[in-house]
Amino acid sequence: MTTTIRGTTTVGGTTTVGGTTTVGGTTTVGGTTTVGGTTTTPGPGAAHPRVAEGTVLRSRLDTGSGQYRTNRRTQLGLLADLSEQLAAARDGGGERYRDRHRRRGRLLVRERIELLLDRDSAFLELSPLAAWGSGFAVGASVVTGIGVVSGVEVVVIGHDPTVRGGAMNPHSLRKTLRALEIARRNRLPVVNLVESGGADLPSQADLFVGAGRIFHDLSALSAAGVPTIALVFGTATAGGAYVPGMCDYAVLVDGQAKVFLGGPPLVRMATGEQADDEELGGAAMHGRVSGLADHVAVDERDAIRIGRRILSEINWRKLGRGPELPADPPLYDPDELLGIAPADLRLPFDPREVLARVVDGSRFGEYKPEFGTRLVTGWASVHGFAVGVLANAGGILFSAEACKAAEFIQLANQVDTPLLFLQNTTGFMVGTAYERGGIISDGAKMINAVTNSSVPHLTITMAASFGAGNYGMSGRAFDPRLMFAWAGARCAVMGAAQLAGVLSIVGQSAAEAAGRPFDAAADAERRAAIERQIEAESHAFFMSGRLYDDGVLDPRDTRTVLGIALSAAHSAPIEGRRGYGVFRM
Repeated sequence: MTTTIRGTTTVGGTTTVGGTTTVGGTTTVGGTTTVGGTTTTPGPGAAHPRVAEGTVLRSRLDTGSGQYRTNRRTQLGLLADLSEQLAAARDGGGERYRDRHRRRGRLLVRERIELLLDRDSAFLELSPLAAWGSGFAVGASVVTGIGVVSGVEVVVIGHDPTVRGGAMNPHSLRKTLRALEIARRNRLPVVNLVESGGADLPSQADLFVGAGRIFHDLSALSAAGVPTIALVFGTATAGGAYVPGMCDYAVLVDGQAKVFLGGPPLVRMATGEQADDEELGGAAMHGRVSGLADHVAVDERDAIRIGRRILSEINWRKLGRGPELPADPPLYDPDELLGIAPADLRLPFDPREVLARVVDGSRFGEYKPEFGTRLVTGWASVHGFAVGVLANAGGILFSAEACKAAEFIQLANQVDTPLLFLQNTTGFMVGTAYERGGIISDGAKMINAVTNSSVPHLTITMAASFGAGNYGMSGRAFDPRLMFAWAGARCAVMGAAQLAGVLSIVGQSAAEAAGRPFDAAADAERRAAIERQIEAESHAFFMSGRLYDDGVLDPRDTRTVLGIALSAAHSAPIEGRRGYGVFRM
């Protein structure tokens, strides 16, 4: 059964029974946490005790106010739109092609994933809106995500053969490469569920050259000692044939798997040889003759069983610390997150209200609370994992915020603590006084600190993410381990009205310089058109469709998603930047 927990698509589900909560393979029972079979109980000597003993946040949110009700109503409308798009992604190629796939005795890709994952464990689907608004199917003909198989956290990459036979288009390529990047940077084994006709040939110009990166990344993962597994359920043609060839383990389904560089028509055209699918690239041939298949499965369920067995035998060990702090739930209802972020991005909000509904026990040890107050920084934990938090209070970043951020990022690196960036900023301050005050050099310090920080970064765009504020708050260009956006978020070089206004001023100046009259009516029309364009292009669905984040969230799922992301990040060592001390600015 494929279930959706609010806005987050899961296979297998996230289950809470009698106070025991399972999140992405992390089980918490009364403060004792088990991750992938490793149990830790926080004690008096646990790391970062200041986090567990931090000040408990006290909410001032008025859930009866008109503003709260307006915010909530707007969010619910956005989430209804999100649910519609997620349903389109789950629909794959549509009812006709799903039925045809089933009549052939095949499982759907999400059914394969559900059988692969441990019972009642969560599946964090990645980039479900890939290709949104592009003309290609939403989801881009491939399902990717992080789940738990035989107690091992893995990245799953599954072709959806109901969408053009699982053929890869430019969006599915970017989605696959992002999943492999997440696997590499977080040291997560990869399970490929293969059934693809290869490249979508009409889009080969935007696909062929970059597709070689898949082979590169699979080879690099293997060289780094990160296991890769291919379960081949159907056709794997041309470049797709190299996926089982590049993986450490290959399981082929007898009578279904067809793995060859060139199918019978191409072979006949190229060589004149006539051969059928089975003798050219069937599972039996690869199991007995070529040696490509390590295992030949009798059917799809047997292939999944073998894949689970392989993962149980790899003797996998996470290299990061386990969760070391009490993982008690927040004191405030996560449902109230729907009413915090205003529909009008120009209105600020206190990010502590978000933290009070996300972090363990609503505890937050704030750092420099009276300095650079438009950026909230401090220590907390999520599902027992220590984090340093940088959260915008809305609006502009001044020099004080930039310096405060740079110093805090260095402190987090000194104590090997991951960083959580909660974005809601319109960028760095502009103007004569601020330029003279050094806003460029101060902003550069913050961006330098983000760039050279080596602890895991997790980024969530809550509302606005404009200008260089996106960079300073660890946007996509700065390689956060995982990045998500709330449904009402917007991301662009600046707000739509501001951008249109800047272009209008430039147009007026150009007309004056050329000595020609300024056409105010035409300018108003251009401004309106530009505002519509920027509104559309800064929309959360548009940005996620282009893989500028890893998914659009229901705000109420923020804590769950962060728990899974932090657990995944701790599969790799957590090591801060060394070689310099903390310099005060």
